[in-house]
Amino acid sequence: MVFNILTATTVILATILWVEIVRDSYHVLSHYWPPLYRLHIWHHRVFRPDLSPVSEEIYRKAHWYNDLPEALVMLTLSLLPGVILTVQNSPYSWVAWSGSIYTLTFLFGAIARGAGVPYADELTDLTHRQGDFTSLPAPWFVNRPYHWRHHFDNQKAYYCGTLTFVDKIMGTALSLKGKTIAVTGASGSLGLSLLKHLHLNGAKVIALTSQERILNIDIDDEEIPVKTLTWQVGKEAQLKDELDKIDILIINHGLNVHQGRSEAAIAQSYEVNTFSGWRLMELFFNTVQTNEDKVRKEVWVNTSEAEVNPAFSPLYELSKRTFGDLVTLRRLDAPCVVRKLILGPFKSNLNPIGVMSADWVAKQIVKGAKQDNRNIIVTINPMTFIAFPFKEFLQSLYFKIFTRSNQ
Repeated sequence: MVFNILTATTVILATILWVEIVRDSYHVLSHYWPPLYRLHIWHHRVFRPDLSPVSEEIYRKAHWYNDLPEALVMLTLSLLPGVILTVQNSPYSWVAWSGSIYTLTFLFGAIARGAGVPYADELTDLTHRQGDFTSLPAPWFVNRPYHWRHHFDNQKAYYCGTLTFVDKIMGTALSLKGKTIAVTGASGSLGLSLLKHLHLNGAKVIALTSQERILNIDIDDEEIPVKTLTWQVGKEAQLKDELDKIDILIINHGLNVHQGRSEAAIAQSYEVNTFSGWRLMELFFNTVQTNEDKVRKEVWVNTSEAEVNPAFSPLYELSKRTFGDLVTLRRLDAPCVVRKLILGPFKSNLNPIGVMSADWVAKQIVKGAKQDNRNIIVTINPMTFIAFPFKEFLQSLYFKIFTRSNQ
């Protein structure tokens, strides 16, 4: 009995997932195949940045030209699971039509909105409602902030309608094109590699470094100068005006005193690895003011694999873990998306015996971000992929239970 219920439930969920994949694939195709794009463009003509419709006429036409054809394609292909299981005389063929029933809600919703039925938009067009965003772009389910970016950030990304599954696979769950991204620790091996791969993905990069020189990145054997800002640990407030103009801040600077344990080594490790990054993060949070800021601005924090594994440098581990704990605490109610970069040993000035190349690590970080991974793990140690999510979940839960938000 239990097995039959589980199997039937699996079939239902699988058929719904199937029609969602059809829906998102149709959407992607609509942006690349001109005959479909001529219909789909009506959807992009409808809304202003505050998600108010340009006109009632265009709003209704958009549903006849875009939403209705999309729903009909979904309905047609939703029949496949039912037909296949019926032909195979499966005892679960009757639940294989669940995707078709699910699709009818989209079909009737599109017809109702196109016909101007009162309140149809409020009941069936949830991702296009006006008002302040009360949440951040969700990682697994499409909400208003997530879908807003498809209209006003990059129309060649954020294609998904309900689940973000297809965007994650395609690497379109976050667009870096045109975004202004600043990287601290930019003169280091990873910093330079991040600047390079972010630039290759269409970002406008800014190097934040303590060195008094213009940094360059190597693109196809050509040295390209990068906008470089000089700053010092302890003087983070001097960057406030620049942070206002930045979409994504990557906190990447750090210090490794290796076997040091003196009073000066302790103070220096915590000042550089913990409190400097925390101050920058809080300054950046204060720049998030509008709906657009909430969906475009992000902080990426390199807290290191030292959060869960030994780095054979106790002060590096202690200071990085403290920073990681603060990030976990603050992102419970952060005003923008905060990503953690959990990196294994890569070759750099901090770790000359690292086994991974900084260039490869940077490439994987960018790939993970475009898949909208909130915790981006790049390491050769398989235990980190188990230990870190477990630690992060429990610690986040602990902080949520025993702390209180002031918002």
